[in-house]
Amino acid sequence: MAGDGEHRNKIDTHPHDGIRHEERDQVLAKLRAGTLKLYELEKVLTPIDAVRVRREFIAGETKTSLEKVGTFSIDIERVVQRNCENMIGAVQVPVGVAGPVVVNGEYAKGTFWLPLATTEGALVASVNRGCSAIVKAGGADVRILHDGMTRAPVFAVESIVHAKQVVDWVDTHRDELAAVAQGTTSHGRLTGIVSYVAGTSVFVRLEFDTKDAMGMNMVTIASAKIADEIAKETGARLVALSGNMCTDKKPAAINGIMGRGRSTVAGVLLSHELIAQVFKTDAPTLVEVNTRKNLVGSARAGSMGFNAHAANVVAAMFIACGQDAAHAIDGATCMTTIDLAPTGAYVAVTLPSLPVGTVGGGTGVGTQQECLKMLGVAGGGDPPGANAKKLAEIIATGVLAGELSLIGALAAQHLARAHKELGRGEKR
Repeated sequence: MAGDGEHRNKIDTHPHDGIRHEERDQVLAKLRAGTLKLYELEKVLTPIDAVRVRREFIAGETKTSLEKVGTFSIDIERVVQRNCENMIGAVQVPVGVAGPVVVNGEYAKGTFWLPLATTEGALVASVNRGCSAIVKAGGADVRILHDGMTRAPVFAVESIVHAKQVVDWVDTHRDELAAVAQGTTSHGRLTGIVSYVAGTSVFVRLEFDTKDAMGMNMVTIASAKIADEIAKETGARLVALSGNMCTDKKPAAINGIMGRGRSTVAGVLLSHELIAQVFKTDAPTLVEVNTRKNLVGSARAGSMGFNAHAANVVAAMFIACGQDAAHAIDGATCMTTIDLAPTGAYVAVTLPSLPVGTVGGGTGVGTQQECLKMLGVAGGGDPPGANAKKLAEIIATGVLAGELSLIGALAAQHLARAHKELGRGEKR
């Protein structure tokens, strides 16, 4: 198609536009000699030329053609300034679409198409089937239970007596600490403080309302000021700005219990007729599969997540929508529940930790911005925070669709057959 070529970056077909061959050769010679560092290229070249020369250098060093990596459509100048150091190109992840799906949320209301960035065959088809069931059931009900991004500095103290003194001081000076945080941001607001003691270590878990931003940079800067104030007033020694009680990008029970990011729950009532029509099984079998697999099986394995494959959908939507992909691990703390109802089965997913945002980070990258626009959540919301909550509700609905489809396939003993028909051999 003619349009495809028009949207390809010139870096693909004209690898040395804008830079003279002599200048390029001089820069490459300095890189090879070690007198110029890769990260310094943007200081001596335009962003696009820096990416091209860096890629050519790496291609030579590794004896690898990087032609495909050098083909992309995103805005280089923005990305090299805000999103990626030592850029040489981009890795393309196929984006499929599932839906439409009906969401009956407080922020997401209506019909949506879900963008899913994945290389796992059968995932989009599976979510699509779940979306179909949700639409036939009248839509998924979705609610935000809690909203707060956290950072937890760790302090060293002299004794357990000193530890208690630090905790007491923090508890009685919340308003002053909130004012300290407010001086670092016009968007974020300190909403909660909980302290924990382990011997001579004191952890202060700070929670913030970050509006439409995912907020890690915002809360880190504010937490640094708060930590300095605590250290100055109590004599506690700040050891690390993050003491892993936050907890960021690691599986943690505290996130599942107290929540982190947008804590979201989605549910749908499926009739007996719908279960038989779409999933070729019945309500009691869905309940048994979920109980024995997602609840008992997960507990026996010591899992922190009680679901079929929630992180699959979270990761695919995170990548498509410019979220921090490492936070997909938070999606794994999802709990899927299925209850028998007089008319069928009520299926719900509880996602206590969805760190998402619609401004900042990767949300401004061109391709990811388009996916956010598909969902009607790009940029700041009105009121502030509404778009991030809307995105969380939509992602939770996607997770619900994915859980419905996989549990249904397992209940009907269709999983292996479905993968075989698609030429796949993955197992869950």
